[in-house]
Order: sequence, then structure tokens, then C-alpha cells
Amino acid sequence: MASSAKRRAVGLGENPEERDHSSEEESEDDGESGEEDSGESEEEINEEVMVDFEAHSITHNDFNGIKKLLQQLFLKAHVNTSEMTDIIIQQNHIGSVVRVTEVPEDSDDDDPDEVFGFISMINLTERKGVQCVEELKELVLEQCQKSSSEADYERLEKILSDSSKSVGLLLSERFINVPPQIALPLHKQLQEEIAEAQRTNKPSGRCHYCLMISKTCKEVSKNISRSGPRAAPKDELLFVNAEEEFFYENAVLKFNYSVEEEADSCLSGRWSFDDVPMKPFRTVMLVPSEKIPVVMDKLKEFLTV
Repeated sequence: MASSAKRRAVGLGENPEERDHSSEEESEDDGESGEEDSGESEEEINEEVMVDFEAHSITHNDFNGIKKLLQQLFLKAHVNTSEMTDIIIQQNHIGSVVRVTEVPEDSDDDDPDEVFGFISMINLTERKGVQCVEELKELVLEQCQKSSSEADYERLEKILSDSSKSVGLLLSERFINVPPQIALPLHKQLQEEIAEAQRTNKPSGRCHYCLMISKTCKEVSKNISRSGPRAAPKDELLFVNAEEEFFYENAVLKFNYSVEEEADSCLSGRWSFDDVPMKPFRTVMLVPSEKIPVVMDKLKEFLTV
């Protein structure tokens, strides 16, 4: 798949305001050299290159790349991402990783096998008692109790503990400079693999519910009042992985919880001062398996190149 990817400094987790202050101090010492560095940095951030992405089967060599993307999702939450990565690798008949087809000669990326994204499904019911699975369930139940209604909490707790109707954790993570069009072939392939696993009676077969945790954010606007300007979050929920909004529309249970204290920026990236400030959230969604075909139709409609 050929896609246009905009280069951006990602994953540094810096606070833009703090970086601005430090830059001012350094510019006093460095003089003109600081201005030159700033110009070069701005040029690099705005550089646009054409990149071809390919999906590959998951291997042991993908451990660090997958774990890094899981950490981007869970941040400081108490979930064993190493163990979860091991599970994803062990059941490599389910899921894919995304790599570039060919690294450009002028690219700064030295590793042609770098993982730019991945998709997988973990059957939480079949893996009951596994540490990372129990930690994950504890996380979503705790956040549901804090952020949603008592009825939602009781329903989610009942579904997660019901061994007769399995729940699958759908994980679809990628770097923010990978375009959403890559999601369509990944999800199509995953659904085919899940159907094959179900046909051959493998534990990772189709589940009754699909549980997702999405990276989302809300715009923080400046409201003017008598006491002066103050920041207030807007209600509109923005999805970092745009296609996950279709899962959200078909979810029977959903809630948001803030991760503002765990991340310095919404997307764990370094953004220009012209960007609108965002407050980061995680959105938990529970989608019945019978709604997945509806979601897939929406993905095909909006993401077909």
C-alpha cells in the first residue's frame, strides 16, 4: 500500500511549553547557531515523503516494536506489556505487523524491520488467570467505576466474568504518521484469521464481544470569563486512529477516562505551537461480534483508496 506519511518528531513526550522555555535559554548561549538549528528542525518536521507499507506475520523479532506500541497505549497503567507482547507473538496465526516496503536512502531510519504498527486479538476469556489479562480487566473495571454509571460497571463486570461468552481484546496500534488507510487491509486480514481460528477450534477464534481501548482526546479551548481566561475541554471526542470511531458508533458500552497525568501531550509527540491544545483520554468500547460486519462495511466505505 502506497501512502503519504508526514515526518514528525514522535514519542518524545515533551511538554511544548517547557521545551519553549529551555529553547529560549539555550538561544541566549548559542546565538545564531540556535536559530539555524531551529530552522533545520522546522524543515525536517514539515518534510513529506512517500512510503510503501506492508503487512507481515508477527515474529519474535517484533517484540520490542510491539511492546513500544503497547506502552504508547497503556502509558503508566499497571499492565504487564512484556507478557502481553509474548502472547501476541505466541499466537502469530492471528495478527500482523506493519513495516515499510523499502527504506529510502535518505531516511534516518536504520532498521528496515522497524514495526510501524500492528494488529491482533487476545481472547481474554480463554486466558483467564494470566497476569496481564487480569491486570487489563482490573484496569477497565476500575476506570469504568470512576467514569461511568453503576449499571455500566455491573454489566461490564458480568460480561468479563462470563466464561460462556468470550471477550476478545482487539489491539490495533500504529505510529501517528502512518495513515488510516492501512487499517482496512489489516482489519480484513484479521477477520479472516479469526474466522479460520474459529473453524479449526483454536482459542483465539471469534469472540462474542470485542473490547477496545482507543487513544482519544478532546480540544481544550480558552473561555473568557470575569475572572480571566481559563481552559475548558470541549465535548467532541477525537480518535487518534480515525477508523476506531466506527467501532465506537456500534459499541453497546463505552466510556472515557483521562490520562492527562500520564502523558505530556495527546499523542505522545512534539507538536508545533500552532496546534490546538488537546487533553488526552482513553476510550473503552465493548462491541458485540454481530456488529463487526457493520464496522467493516464502514471501513471499506471510508478507507478504500
